[in-house]
Amino acid sequence: MAAEDEAELCLLECRVCFERYGSGGQRRPRNLPCGHVLCQGCVAALGGSERRRLECPFCRRACGSAETSDCLPLLQLLEVLGPAGGSVSSALVRSGGRGAAGPAPAGLGLWLSLGGWGSLVNPTGVAACRRSGRLAVAHDGKKRIHIFGPNGSCLQRFGERGDAGNDIKYPLDVTVTLDGHVVVTDGGDRSVKAFDFDGRGVLAVQEGFCLPWGLDATPESAVILTDSEAGALYRLTADFRKGRLKKCQMIRSQLISPRGVAVSQTSGAIVVIEHLKAQGPNSGSTRVKIFNAEMDLVGQMDSFGLNLVFPSKIYTTAVAFDKEGRVIVTDVCSQAVICLGKPEEFPIFNPLISHGLSYPVGLTYMANNSLVVLDSGDHSIKIYSST
Repeated sequence: MAAEDEAELCLLECRVCFERYGSGGQRRPRNLPCGHVLCQGCVAALGGSERRRLECPFCRRACGSAETSDCLPLLQLLEVLGPAGGSVSSALVRSGGRGAAGPAPAGLGLWLSLGGWGSLVNPTGVAACRRSGRLAVAHDGKKRIHIFGPNGSCLQRFGERGDAGNDIKYPLDVTVTLDGHVVVTDGGDRSVKAFDFDGRGVLAVQEGFCLPWGLDATPESAVILTDSEAGALYRLTADFRKGRLKKCQMIRSQLISPRGVAVSQTSGAIVVIEHLKAQGPNSGSTRVKIFNAEMDLVGQMDSFGLNLVFPSKIYTTAVAFDKEGRVIVTDVCSQAVICLGKPEEFPIFNPLISHGLSYPVGLTYMANNSLVVLDSGDHSIKIYSST
């Protein structure tokens, strides 16, 4: 068997029962607190008839069944492959030699790589503080939020799984407000939680959310967030220092499974990634929508339309604006970061990073215009700067 086929089997099969993972039922992939992944059926079998405690078959760490969680990176990959199954090699378009050691194209160079397996576990979101240069990363480790300094040192970890005010059950995304607060969407209890950089919880908002997912901060320290199940976009304003919610307003509805979102720090424009359901045997697809500051739709492009510009399947997972107001997206199919241009010229196609990424799921810019990519494939943060 070819090495690529063996790698694919390791990725898509439970290593206990050797059954292929699926999006639901007994084959749904579940994270253990140690970072290993099993299918739901094996988690239940290892937990015994009472399903209270189980022991990881690989590292022997004990945990409770309630401590397991969905493995979002694998579920997203299964969504890309579609209900027909397919293979990773057919879904992820690789060019010769593309891999972790590949060079970035001229103009951007890899400046720093942080994290890695053990430090980060299945990371889901990244955000930068524009004033301090600190990075906040959401992941599925014991402490859900890691704060890194501008030089890459780990400054703080907080947000354990639990029901207390400072706990985070399952973080889906993170942002940092201009006044220095870390805001997290928690899929575990369907809430939005805010912390200071020392990890003290200052506010928790549920407001009837169905599944709050992506979020980004405005220049005024408001938070724009998506509700994937409700198909809605919200603007949340709060006095985070006093822990007081001012307003949570729905500003857009009738979206289709919106997840990633970004706000232009110059124009106030908002870009959202919708995840469209698969039709028949076809795999799922995505659509990028751009709204101006008044929430008028000014542009949109789905995977089919992007295929007319770029001759391969594109599946966007994260989005950001650069300082010139251009829309930047990650694409897990080509393992790339792509510039789609400004709203008025949308879409153009300009690959910014086409080598060295495995499964990019997060994107943000630092104050010095360094580009930060969250790579769930190797559990790392990669920071690129102009060369």
